[in-house]
Amino acid sequence: MKLLRVGTAGAERPALLDAEGVLRDLTGIVDDIDGALLADAAALGRVRAAADAGELPALDATGLRIGPPLGRIGKVVCIGLNYHDHARETGAEPPAEPVVFFKAADTVVGPNDTVLVPRGSVKTDWEVELAVVIGRTARYVADDEDPLAYVAGYAVAHDVSEREFQIERGGTWDKGKNCETFNPLGPWLVTADEVGDPQDLSLKLWVNGELKQDGTTAEQIFPVAEVVRYVSRFMVLYPGDVINTGTPAGVALGAPEPKPFLRAGDVVELEIGGLGRQRQELKDA
Repeated sequence: MKLLRVGTAGAERPALLDAEGVLRDLTGIVDDIDGALLADAAALGRVRAAADAGELPALDATGLRIGPPLGRIGKVVCIGLNYHDHARETGAEPPAEPVVFFKAADTVVGPNDTVLVPRGSVKTDWEVELAVVIGRTARYVADDEDPLAYVAGYAVAHDVSEREFQIERGGTWDKGKNCETFNPLGPWLVTADEVGDPQDLSLKLWVNGELKQDGTTAEQIFPVAEVVRYVSRFMVLYPGDVINTGTPAGVALGAPEPKPFLRAGDVVELEIGGLGRQRQELKDA
């Protein structure tokens, strides 16, 4: 299923995109697309049954904003330097263990919402990423368990980053990762059964129409299953938590000088095969 949330910011309603591309209203079936729904197999079954039976009313998508496909996100866990080609382009050694950092849940915006260039920024960068959405509580996932059984679905994430804040201003990466609007998510949450193998997905990103990133999740140093297992050893993952799993080569940071960092007026578009497409115009904060 392709689950999404539509409407004005803060007042989104749950919806579903059917196999014919028609937007369907879920407000009579569920309250929201969130961790509580993803953890409730019976509720998800009702959604699927209503969709299959053609019982969901159509919504007019004209002019309708698409919000983040997930409400009430608990935490956004991020994995850095998780693609072999990205590590090579930045001159970094592939990490021996996953690099873990966080984005605040309030950085998450809709897939087509405006992205704000922070005040004083000179190195705002782009990163297309596969987002993993947790559907079952994952705590110390054992070696003989399938970590993908804890995954409810996947989405497109844009891990916008300010490299000067991240790398040159001391301390952790958090200053360059948590500026407002720095995590567009969506358009859809695609359930895991529809996605199949998460290590066989194409990722692309364009800036002002020029292709910058053209990668595949097959290049991940730590695949999705290993990431879920690893993170569960250090923190509890709850339904509705999100893991951004890293970006392939092609970011501004890895380009030759002068590096083409983002400015107000730029347009970024990104997509992951089967998970949809985003488009953001950048403006000054």
